[in-house]
Order: sequence, then C-alpha cells, then structure tokens
Amino acid sequence: MYETAVSDIQSGVSVSGNKITGTLKYLSTGSIVEDYGVGNFLALKFSNVDPEATSVKVGLEPSDEGLQELLGDSDMNAIGKITDKNTQKFRVETTDDSGRLTTQIFDLSGLEVLAE
Repeated sequence: MYETAVSDIQSGVSVSGNKITGTLKYLSTGSIVEDYGVGNFLALKFSNVDPEATSVKVGLEPSDEGLQELLGDSDMNAIGKITDKNTQKFRVETTDDSGRLTTQIFDLSGLEVLAE
C-alpha cells in the first residue's frame, strides 16, 4: 500500500468480532507519510464483501479522510492514520441494492501503537 509492504506498516493485525488488535509501526518516511504525515497506520484488505452491496464505505472516525468508497478498488484495500486508538473507531457502511444501510463499528483500543 502506497508502495510500502503491509509488514512495514503493521504486524499481527487481526479482526475478531468487533475488535481489531495487533501492532502498528511508526512511519516517518515513504509515500504514505508524504500524503498523511508521520504516524501509525492501519491497513486492511476486504475479501468477503456482500455481493449484493452497491456501496461499501470504510474509514476511521474521527479522521480527516472520512469514509472512502471501497467498491471499484480492484485491491479492496483501506488504510487510515491512527491518531487516538482509544477514541477512533473503524467504520464500515454497506448499502445494498434495496437502499438498506448496514453499519459496523470496530474498536481499536486493543492495538499496540509503537512510537518513533
């Protein structure tokens, strides 16, 4: 992602229920940093998207980037800058072809955020 191996961004990141855990490494160089500034980033790949979905928006709340449309991204990847793992949440909004919106919220407090 952003010409950076995911293993250089994080290690042991997993999703269980509504909780995301693992270790986020501190980045001070690279194209991610050029776009978002230094810090810790969470990268996720989506592989089990509802085939009936007409829109899947993902992102961190709160964040400067807001939610981003996932459909149409051939890699089905999402990345966000973690500014406070205790207050930020990872949000997924899925809309199906009937217009029904489903929202999932994931807790980030179990992430280990490494400093510089």
